[in-house]
Amino acid sequence: MDWAEINVYTSTEGIEPVVGELIALGITGFVIKDAQDFEDFLNDKTGNWDYIDDDLMGLRGCETVVTFYLQQDAAGAELLQHARECVAALKEKHPEGFGRLEMEVGNVRDEDWANNWKKYFKPIEIGDKLLIKPSWEPVREGETRRILEIDPAGSFGTGQHDTTRLCLELIEKHVPDGAKTLDLGCGSGILSVGAMILGAESVCAVDITQESMKSTRENFEKNGFSEDKLRTFCGDITSSARLRDEIGGGFDLVCANIVADVLVAMTPYFAGFMKDNGTLIVSGIIDERREEVIEGIKAAGFELKEQRSSNDWNAAYFVKE
Repeated sequence: MDWAEINVYTSTEGIEPVVGELIALGITGFVIKDAQDFEDFLNDKTGNWDYIDDDLMGLRGCETVVTFYLQQDAAGAELLQHARECVAALKEKHPEGFGRLEMEVGNVRDEDWANNWKKYFKPIEIGDKLLIKPSWEPVREGETRRILEIDPAGSFGTGQHDTTRLCLELIEKHVPDGAKTLDLGCGSGILSVGAMILGAESVCAVDITQESMKSTRENFEKNGFSEDKLRTFCGDITSSARLRDEIGGGFDLVCANIVADVLVAMTPYFAGFMKDNGTLIVSGIIDERREEVIEGIKAAGFELKEQRSSNDWNAAYFVKE
């Protein structure tokens, strides 16, 4: 299996929050070069050293960087998208102090990574009804599943990752016909499009990056849905009461496929968006955070109806009490 080296350029202060975001995605194993280590060495007046380590000297004039590795396959490519969004969100929240917060993939140009991994994205069946395919793959003759077409791009969500598959399976099973749907952390818009294909009437899609807004609108149109069925908002519902008011309420279905920390932060606001007895579907929860997230949502006035898991990831279906 080939591996891609991913570098996140940050600052000394940014190391912990960057690593925290990546761990929440299930990424482990990091190589960290901290430029501050060399500065600390220069300012060390104790003289408690006998030689200068080559690794330390290699930090002279360097930029602080967090490095990790991903397998070059469909799951790795999907995870890379998710990591990009998390780093972009961190940059938006902390425009100063955490360095430039930019991600590079080895020697591959940022805009080329999806094309280089195209060979890994094949049509996949999800649940009983959906077939998700990239645009360059043909539909086999006699296909009876409903087609959701989406390409790898700059926003998370192609159906390859366990969290997306789990969420779509639960949407298929529990989306009410004609549902007014809210997609929090929409990424590529795959859940928004999936909900429409599976019977929703309209979607409100929300994310903190403009790239996600662009991807969602493009994928909505690509799959044959008109603009009047989609509203989009760019912003953070956990910090903006104005945004929450603009989104409004009365939703039949709310879905959120995001990391555990964000789900915890969103939990106090879920009920305000929903009708009584409305459906809430959440995903993106690693095993270690499952109980915390689920118990928090239950305490906020929701009844847990179903849990699903796959490869250390978890999703859950709730009903507003």
